[in-house]
Amino acid sequence: MRTLPALLAAAVIGSGLFATAAYAADAPAGACMARADEKKLAGAARSSFLKKCEKDANTLCSASATEKKLAGAAKTSFVKKCVSDAVNGAAQ
Repeated sequence: MRTLPALLAAAVIGSGLFATAAYAADAPAGACMARADEKKLAGAARSSFLKKCEKDANTLCSASATEKKLAGAAKTSFVKKCVSDAVNGAAQ
């Protein structure tokens, strides 16, 4: 029965990742910059907010790349573009 807590923990973590991924999919491109502007952040507060937002985007993009079974240079390129789009907004 030692595996039951591990399975429960994995289920809880997995559900959190799905919720976060769903939010990321619904979030408009450039959500980080737009949200910083909406909150009227400036200076250190803005830098801190954008740094955390970029870190969160990197986590989500890496998970997406893994889900797509990307590796090596393809994964690196995908994650870099994905994070850039999330932070700065996708070119339209």
